[in-house]
Amino acid sequence: MPTEILMPALSPTMEEGTLAKWLVKEGDTVSSGDIIAEIETDKATMEFEAVDEGTIGKILIEEGSEGVKVNTPIAVLLEEGESADDIETSAPKAEAKAEAPKAEEAKAAAATPAAGSATPAPAAPAAADGSRIFASPLARRIAADKGLDLSQVKGTGPHGRIVKADVEAAKPGAAAAPAAASETKAAEAPKAAAMPAGPGADAVRKMYDGREFEEVKLDGMRKTVASRLTEAKQTIPHFYLRKDIKLDALLKFRSQLNKQLEARGVKLSVNDFVIKACALALQSVPDANAVWAGDRIFKLKPSDVAVAVAIEGGLFTPVLKDAEMKSLSALSAEMKDLAGRARNKKLAPHEYIGGSFAISNLGMYGIDNFDAVINPPHGAILAVGAGVKKPIVGADGELAVATVMSVTLSVDHRVIDGALGAELLQAIADNLENPMVMLA
Repeated sequence: MPTEILMPALSPTMEEGTLAKWLVKEGDTVSSGDIIAEIETDKATMEFEAVDEGTIGKILIEEGSEGVKVNTPIAVLLEEGESADDIETSAPKAEAKAEAPKAEEAKAAAATPAAGSATPAPAAPAAADGSRIFASPLARRIAADKGLDLSQVKGTGPHGRIVKADVEAAKPGAAAAPAAASETKAAEAPKAAAMPAGPGADAVRKMYDGREFEEVKLDGMRKTVASRLTEAKQTIPHFYLRKDIKLDALLKFRSQLNKQLEARGVKLSVNDFVIKACALALQSVPDANAVWAGDRIFKLKPSDVAVAVAIEGGLFTPVLKDAEMKSLSALSAEMKDLAGRARNKKLAPHEYIGGSFAISNLGMYGIDNFDAVINPPHGAILAVGAGVKKPIVGADGELAVATVMSVTLSVDHRVIDGALGAELLQAIADNLENPMVMLA
């Protein structure tokens, strides 16, 4: 029976995508691991690999098609001995809508995009500990026919995925896990918070009847940004801590370093120092290096710092992993690379997923101060304003002029209490006002 290739979930937030380009045509033979298409998600354009081998019998979704729902059949794969004549009776129409995967399944799919069968194959199985078992739809169907428990089968496909050959070679053993248990878990799983509709387009359009305006439809990224920000402000109990940081010592030190690094083509920015200062502060205040995980808190060991990068139509937050271990020049080079690829939508999901803390810097736009929205599941985000010359009262009581940068720490009160947040912000300030300490 022909196998359907489904629209994959290539990122945790992907519910639909654009089939940008087919790299195969009907009649082409493909093997596991072959790149068969390019798909635009809400965040990036990514390559899509075949999982099983066979022949492309029919392409159901034309390239350039937008708004293709996750799990919608996009092509039909024929196995040995099958022909295009078998497709009519087995393949549903391309317009068929499939339910988008749950968030945890989408995350798994982001790591291992899959092609497979929708209607004939059983639901994706889970191991005893609740983790997902990666198996092609054809392998799941054969396992169900043979009564095999897929948790006992070793996968030889990409990323350990169980494929047809694995289940055909497996000996019948324990009966497959009953579906009832997985169905119960699915029923108990909490539903994702939906963004309130508010007034619809028709209602708003009537409000501005007779006024000139341009109607801009939301693309996938803008929809995701809107949904996540709404979720963040509705579900995260934000509180805010503000501090003015004197930058004169940092600016002088940065100038000296840049002169020494000029021959290597390195030019450090103030933002590079902010990243390093936050990474070290998370190490010195480890209880604040944490994320919210529903009914518990995860405390991270490394300082994985996300940095907001504005792009056309939205933003990315690429993550600098182990930032506390890296030199300022290494952080600068990595940040430039990530920001450049973010603007071209070339980041892979693992490069913008994760982290415990984020930085949003609008100082380069001349913004003095602002409050940033926490990016779940992060525990906090630092909003960084511009360095501005201001009058200050020195330690000797005399008036002086200093370059002052205003920062605001937005904190998830479920993860970090007031005193702990204050301790973290003070540690960040101490690092920035004494920059040589960051090289110790």
